[in-house]
Formats: sequence, structure tokens, C-alpha cells
Amino acid sequence: MKRTGWICVALAAIVTSCSQRPAPPPATVRTELVLSTTPAGRLYVTNENSGDLSVIDTATRQVIATIPLGKRPRGIKVSPDGASLYIALSGSPMAPPGTDESKLPPPDRSADGIGVFDVKEGRLLRVIRGGSDPEQTAVTQDGRRLFVANEDAGQASVIEISSGRLVATVPVGGEPEGVELRPDGKVVYVTSENDGKVTVIDAATAKAVTTFKAAPRPRATGFLPDSSRAYVSVENGAAVIVVDAINHKVIDTIKLEGELVRPMGVVASADGKHVFVTTGRGKSVVIIDTSTNKAIGSIEVGERPWGVAATKDGRMVFTANGPSNDVSFVDIANRKVVARVKVGDRPWGLVYLENAR
Repeated sequence: MKRTGWICVALAAIVTSCSQRPAPPPATVRTELVLSTTPAGRLYVTNENSGDLSVIDTATRQVIATIPLGKRPRGIKVSPDGASLYIALSGSPMAPPGTDESKLPPPDRSADGIGVFDVKEGRLLRVIRGGSDPEQTAVTQDGRRLFVANEDAGQASVIEISSGRLVATVPVGGEPEGVELRPDGKVVYVTSENDGKVTVIDAATAKAVTTFKAAPRPRATGFLPDSSRAYVSVENGAAVIVVDAINHKVIDTIKLEGELVRPMGVVASADGKHVFVTTGRGKSVVIIDTSTNKAIGSIEVGERPWGVAATKDGRMVFTANGPSNDVSFVDIANRKVVARVKVGDRPWGLVYLENAR
């Protein structure tokens, strides 16, 4: 997720001097926040309401491009070679919990698909079919197939990327959302919000091999880099369940504190020592120590954070904050937000590509 240079802190009643002063932060960064160095790279953020992609230069903390994508871009994943992004697009109307769906307009199925975005060229190349109402995806290790959660169909579609051909469909339960490939590439976990379970799919055969309970309302999965464990956020249980990801058995439950905490996005650090969880209405990102499976810190980041990404060194975490239309840069060591960058309307998902230019 190497800090160099001088940091100048301005306080209302204290005047300090530095032999080297940084240039004023760009307009997209809230200037009242303390500045710290961020590794060079690019952050790609899907904006669900405005239907576009914000590209942030993480070193300067500026939005350097906004690219139209289509309706309701949400889940976003990067290809194994880092050359392409796959973005779930949906023509289904937004329907938050409690919505009377009988009063919603009909879905626009022509808008459903998976956008293929070229990182080097900075443009959307094409949209391939990804089944009905795609929400999130996972990319196989060879970069040939996508596993797609079809939210309103209760299934996962398996798509051949080169041809756009539908290879298989796998029933996974009502309102599937999170889709994640185990780092060793052998299985995919798909969460079902309505049925409170996770379906485990063999990545080679595209067949379900087992399921396990993760109630109530599982949202996302984060695997440790060695594939030994999975951490699944359980929104309505205010918890993260810990899973033996080889045998697909629940081995622990981590209860998170706070009346409004609703665990959402999950990502593990590259060294596997920590897992970072966004909490939606709880406005925070929680740090879990994987050696003890205990929450060791909580940092307020913004309104309803959902998508989350981390730098490789685990020092910086980024969160997509929907209602406030911004992305938070979180200094993990110092437990504080060091910048918030304005993006599009209702940022949802994000990926971080280190050293991308």
C-alpha cells in the first residue's frame, strides 16, 4: 500500500518552518488534511450514478481523467498482466434495501455487460455480454475467463473473454454480489446476500463444489495471499467470518463494534498480516490482525465506504465513499485519513495499480 521528503503541518496557533515547503495541494484534495507521501500509481474508481470511471494519480492526488463507461458501473477487476480492467455494467434500476421493486422502471438489458478497459490507452475498448445485471467479477489466472455475479438472476456466469462466449452458468443463490478468485487460482467464492451463503466454484470446471453458511447478508471476500484463509464480510451480522479456504469451513467469527457498522468491502495486505474492511454506515475502515483474528483499529474515512484497495506495502488504503462522492487515502501506520479526492457520482468500486503511468 516509502515515504520521503518533508511534511509541513499547519496548525492554527503554531507557526512552523521547513527548509523545503511542498507546493499547495490540488483543488481536488481537501486542504485541511495533513499531507503524507503516497506511492506513485493509478487508482481507477467506478462511479455508479454518473456512469463513468475516475482515474486518480495517487502521487499528486488528482483526478487526471474521467471516462464514460455505461450504466451503473460497479465491480472492477484487473487482468493478471495489468493491461486490462473488467468493469460490471448494469441496466437494472438501483434498488436499495427496502425498495418496493414493483414501482421501479423496467431494466434496460441492452446496458448489461462487462466493459473491457485498456489501461495503457485509457479507453473503453468494448462491452461483452456478462449475463443479466452483472455486479462483480473475478478473472482467472490465465486471463481467459471471467466469473460474473448476476444479481437479479441468482447465478454466476462464466465468460470466455476473447470471444465473449457464455461458457457456463452456476446457480449461487439470491442476489449474488462478491466474486473473488483464491490466489492460487483454483476456486472462486461467490456470496449470496439473500440466502446467506457462499458458493465455491471450481475455476477449471466451472462447477460448484460446495457451499457454506455466511449469514446474514454476506457481501465480499478477501483471501490471504497464501490462499489459506478467506475473510467474508457479513453486513447484517456486523461481523467478518474467517474461513479455512482449503477445506471451505468457517473457523472463526470476528464481531465488529459500533451500532451502525455494516461490513462491506474486504482486502488483505500483500504480506497477509492485515485485512482491511469497510463498514458502510459505520463510516470507517477496520484493521484486522490476521495472527489473532482481532480488530486492532478503526479509522473514520467518510460516508458509507464500500470499495477498498491497498498499496502493496500495506501502508496506504483507499476507500470509495458513495454519498460524499470521494475517495479517502488512509495512512494505516498513523491511523488517519491524509486526503480525500473528489470523483464522480456515487463511487462504488476501485482498483489500485502501482507504478502505472
